[in-house]
Order: sequence, then C-alpha cells, then structure tokens
Amino acid sequence: MERKLPAGELLPGTVDLLLLRVLAVGPMHGFGIAQRLRQVSDNVLQVGESSLYPALQRLLVNGWVKGEWGASENNRRARYYTLTAAGRKQLAEEREGFKQMVSAIQKVLEMA
Repeated sequence: MERKLPAGELLPGTVDLLLLRVLAVGPMHGFGIAQRLRQVSDNVLQVGESSLYPALQRLLVNGWVKGEWGASENNRRARYYTLTAAGRKQLAEEREGFKQMVSAIQKVLEMA
C-alpha cells in the first residue's frame, strides 16, 4: 500500500529544502513545483497550497528565491520563482544539515 506524506508530516525545514532543490533545476510556478515534487517522489510527497505558498513567501523574504509574474502553460497569470545565488548557498547548507539528520536517525533505527 502506497502511503502519501503530506507536508505537515515532514521534518521542520524540509519543505524549504525540497522547494529550493526543485527550483535549482529552473524557474517554476507554485502549481508546477507541487506537481514536480509529487512526480519525483512517486506521489509520496504532497505539498498543498497551505504549506507551499507560505514557504515560497518565506524563501522570497529570505532572498533565496525571486518571483516574477508571467503566463503559465495554459495562459494564466502565474508567479514564477527562481533560485538566487543566496538560495543556492542555502540549498547546499540545508542539504548538508539534512544528511546529518538522516544519518543520526538511521543510527537510532539500527541500534541493537
């Protein structure tokens, strides 16, 4: 049975890390980001609007992404988010911190 993992069940800060990673590939609008996360995670990670847009706003305020309005694939007005140089640096830092957290959790799970 496939289990879906809503954003609320992710470790704190993980949503930011995932959004930064998706945007490292290139500019994308919010709906596209959510779709990409679902697609890449085989439908396990699902970030709804109530988690996605506040996180994107936080990334904007921190200067890790910039946003520009444009037309989506279906000609609707959409805000496209792009990773900044500061965002690339933050992504590297968050990836390292996440690796350390996963390693620590793995050690606990494997203890005899």
